[in-house]
Amino acid sequence: MKYDPKDIIITLGGLIWGPLTSFIVSVIVSMIEMVTISENGILGCIMNIVSTCSFACTVAVIYKKKRTLKGAVAGLLTGSLVMVLVMMLWNYLIAPIYMGYPREAVAKLLVPAFLPFNLLKAGLNAGFTFLLYKPITTALRRTGYLSEPATGQNKKPVGLWLFFGAVIITCILLILSLNGII
Repeated sequence: MKYDPKDIIITLGGLIWGPLTSFIVSVIVSMIEMVTISENGILGCIMNIVSTCSFACTVAVIYKKKRTLKGAVAGLLTGSLVMVLVMMLWNYLIAPIYMGYPREAVAKLLVPAFLPFNLLKAGLNAGFTFLLYKPITTALRRTGYLSEPATGQNKKPVGLWLFFGAVIITCILLILSLNGII
């Protein structure tokens, strides 16, 4: 289990260009990783696609239906929940195969190992995606790559920025603490 921030970029692509973008990029990136840096072969590739798509595509689908701040937050929270639930199931089903452990041993690791990892991953993905979306879309609009939004909402969601910033800081502190660094 290793955190990879690529899901943030894939999710941003889905928020900007739609859920199909998230899916296509997820598949391409996972296949490239499988033949270059992955040690888990095709099963690792499939797990990677399932994990990324369960988060990024869920976020993008919800945001596509409701392109507002509330839609984005609902998408990020729902995507986080979906990813955690899906990966708990997939870890139970697939991890014994590529880890070489009996299913009972993997089942014992679900709550103490897989659940915290997936919660941290979801929290970091949601937090960074939320904090990066506006600056990235603003930059793309300034370069003319994206058109201006239809509505003129200029309210700054300071509370949400603080919330997602706190989620990121909490996740980082927890990771550092679990690794004995602090």
